[in-house]
Parts: sequence; structure tokens; C-alpha cells
Amino acid sequence: MSSDRVRHPGLMNKVVSAEEAALLFKDGMTVGMSGFTRAGEAKAVPMALAERARKDPLKISLITGASLGNDLDKTLAEAHVLSRRMPFQADPALRKAINDGEVMFVDQHLSETVEMLRTRQIGPVDIAVIEAVAITEQGGIVPTTSVGNSASFAILADKVIVEINLNQPDALEGLHDIYIPTHRPTRMPIPVVTPESRVGLPFIPIDPDKIAAIVFTEKLDSSSTILPPDDETRDIAGHLASFFLNEVKQGRLTHRLQPLQAGIGTIANAVLHGLVDTPFHDLTMYSEVLQDSTFDLFDAGKLKFASGSSITLSEEKYHIILKDLVNYKSRLILRPQEISNHPEVVRRLGIICINTALEFDIYGNVNSTHVSGTKMMNGIGGSGDFARNGYLSVFVTKATAKDGRISSVVPMVSHVDHTEHDVDIVATEFGLADLRGLAPRERAPLIIANCCHPAYREQLMDYYRDALKLGGHTPHMLKDALSWHTRLSDTGSMLKDAETVAKAG
Repeated sequence: MSSDRVRHPGLMNKVVSAEEAALLFKDGMTVGMSGFTRAGEAKAVPMALAERARKDPLKISLITGASLGNDLDKTLAEAHVLSRRMPFQADPALRKAINDGEVMFVDQHLSETVEMLRTRQIGPVDIAVIEAVAITEQGGIVPTTSVGNSASFAILADKVIVEINLNQPDALEGLHDIYIPTHRPTRMPIPVVTPESRVGLPFIPIDPDKIAAIVFTEKLDSSSTILPPDDETRDIAGHLASFFLNEVKQGRLTHRLQPLQAGIGTIANAVLHGLVDTPFHDLTMYSEVLQDSTFDLFDAGKLKFASGSSITLSEEKYHIILKDLVNYKSRLILRPQEISNHPEVVRRLGIICINTALEFDIYGNVNSTHVSGTKMMNGIGGSGDFARNGYLSVFVTKATAKDGRISSVVPMVSHVDHTEHDVDIVATEFGLADLRGLAPRERAPLIIANCCHPAYREQLMDYYRDALKLGGHTPHMLKDALSWHTRLSDTGSMLKDAETVAKAG
């Protein structure tokens, strides 16, 4: 019943349709919307806003936690509602609008957005639109399958629209841990000392008078686009498992490892899934996104506890886990992303961070965001939050893309998101390179030998040998450093001849 979900006695008179709520938006507003990696986004009001904008054009700056599900970014982009978007997205239609220059995209570390809002370096937020499972007797908002930036949006916004999703299970209540850091420079340390630490409230505390509208909806989260493990991702997982076992042998890790973080996506999810068939046990996670692999590890008895900012699952897993959430609830926490990704906490807990690269170069610099240096893919997400501060910073990718026409290991990355200083381990299906304690001249031959696809290995060694002749601490031939990318643009392949292209395919 709706009264079970809206328990504050004075708020039921705020219930309106999505179309009525959409009338609250004005041209030029900055809007904060819930949602983190296709989970917990408001669903009805954004659609109504897009429909309104088709008849009555208006533009907003949209800030979220991360990517939205249910084709919301696509719908808003095609309705030309968006003038500015931050801090992350993953939709092809919006990506096109960004790369065409129609939408100004601000690509940010996910821990930083609300810090900038809080200090008024960006914003302010005019309206927050938050999906909730319930509103408490005091007017607190109970989020659904993600927290993301929702708490700070609701606290900082002038007005709040709450979408009560009647199809999100009420078992979600009590899962969240809403902790908001105090203002700098007198901020106290964040008291998260283990992944299990509960330090906040199970709801977002706001003045109920700020709630301008309540909309009921029943639409489910979108399922994730993660593919099941394949031979290549299983090989990557195997290389990492062997590396971890050697770290145990050397006395640097135990079979419990350290708390684990994995970025969103097929490869990172498959790597975590690969830990099911290893001797590691009593594992913990302190991550952003809890994916299928999190629950596979729970079910296999390998994982003891998981802290994240969202639960993003495949369609099959979504229905199983949400229906049975009560049996996992004591082992889960969902936090604001500024806490799940906070450098202070990441450094304190000593996290093993596993993230995905688009490409990395022979010295260990990583490009996570830009295709051929110019075309935005999705955004940096939280990988930088973790890479700089983790106990181990691991980047994984398949060695080639587009049927072998693109090498993921290149002489020089076409865009730098993570410098060599923040990268400890790189791995592909062909092997792993441990870069810790190595100078650039030591890293290059190791990366080429261990990680590069055989079809590109000699081509890459030729570049490195020629660069060595010019000298330098980090040898490069500047006139040829990006020649692989220009060759791709000119011929459709990074390989030098068609015969090698056929072999790579």
C-alpha cells in the first residue's frame, strides 16, 4: 500500500503524476538525479520531462551518480533536454551528442562531484529527483538499489521530487549507510575502518518541507549489459589468480587477500568471478558496483561481506537476488559514492583495485575513456579514485579489439587517464606484467613480452628498439608515437600489412 511507503503523515498530499512533476523544471536549471550504473535511477519523471521538452523546449544541466538505465540518457539526449552532463554516462545516443559537441560533458572522478557541489564550485542544484523505496515517518528518503550522489543532491537541492518505486522490495530498507562528510578544513576523519563499518543513517535526512512532489512508479531497473566470462576473460582471471597466489607465497598477502574493488564491465566482472575456483576465502569487497560476480562469490562461500554504492545485475540475477535480498542483507552495505570511492578510505583499507583499460602503453600509462584520443566512450568513472590510492592498482583488457585490427597495447596511449605512477599491474589474456619498482626501460620489454598480442609483438619491439637509439629516461620517437592510431584512422587497422591483419583475426 502507498501509505506503507510514504509514512510521513503530511506528505501524501504531495502525490502527483509524473507529468505534473515535470512542470517544476525550468530552462537553465541544474538537476541532480539518482542513479548509478543503471541502478536506482528515477524513471517516470525524466521520461515525462523529455516528453514535455518535445513540445515545450528547455535545457538542463544534469548531474547523476553515474550512468542511467531504462534508456533515460538516450531519451533525454534525443529530446535535446541536456545542455551539460556529468560525471559519467554509457549511452550511445548521448555519447554521439557529446562527441558532436551538442552536450557539454564534464568527465569527473566519481568521488569529487558532490565535493564540488558542497563548496559551490559547481551548481547549485535546483531540483533533485530521487528514486526511493519509502519515506520514513520523519521524512527521510530510503533509496533503492543505489545511493550514488542521491543523498547530497537531496540535501543540497532547493526542491526534491521523490519517486516511490512500488516494485523495489521493501527489504532494501536498512541496507543503506548514509554518511555525509563535514565541511573542510575542519572535517573529521571518515570513520570507515573495515568494509563492514556502519557509520551513518539508513535513510537520507532532509527537511520534508523540501519535498515538492511525490510520484509513484513500478518500473524496474535495467539489467546490466555485462556478458558472461569467455576464454579471454577467463585467461585474464587466471593470470591474476596466479599473481595473487605468488603474493601469498612471498608473504605480501594472505588467502583472504585485501578488500577487493572492481570496475563496472564484462572484463572486471569476469575477473572477480574467476576467484570462485581459487583457494582464496573469507574475502571482502569495498567497491562502487556490486555485480553478478559479487553474488556468485557469496553463493560459493568465498565472500564474507560487500560494501558498494549500487547493485547492478544481469536480468536473470536481478530477479533472483532482489527476491531473495533478505538472505544477503546482513552481508551488504550501500553507501554514497563519495564514501565508497573516497581516497582516505581506499588508502586506509588497502584495497586491491581492478579496473578496465581501453588501451595501455609500453610504459604503463592507461587510457580508460577516449577512442583514438578524441572520441569519449563512457568516462573515467571511479577508476582514478581507486588507482591512485589502492594497495594494488590493476588494469585489465583484452589484447586486441575489432577482430584484431586494434591493439590494446600501443607505443603511447592517445589519451592519459592514469599515469604510469598509478599503475602497478597490467594484464591481458596473454599474460601479466608486474610493474612495481621498475624503471620505464624495464617496464617496456616486460609489457611487450607478456601482454601484447603476438601479431603486434614484433611491431611494438621495433618501435621500442628504435626509440632506445634516441635515448632518454622514457624513450619515445615523437614523430611515430601515435602512428598506430593514425594508421588505424587511415587504413582501419593498426597492423602494417593485410597479411598480418588476417593472422590477427
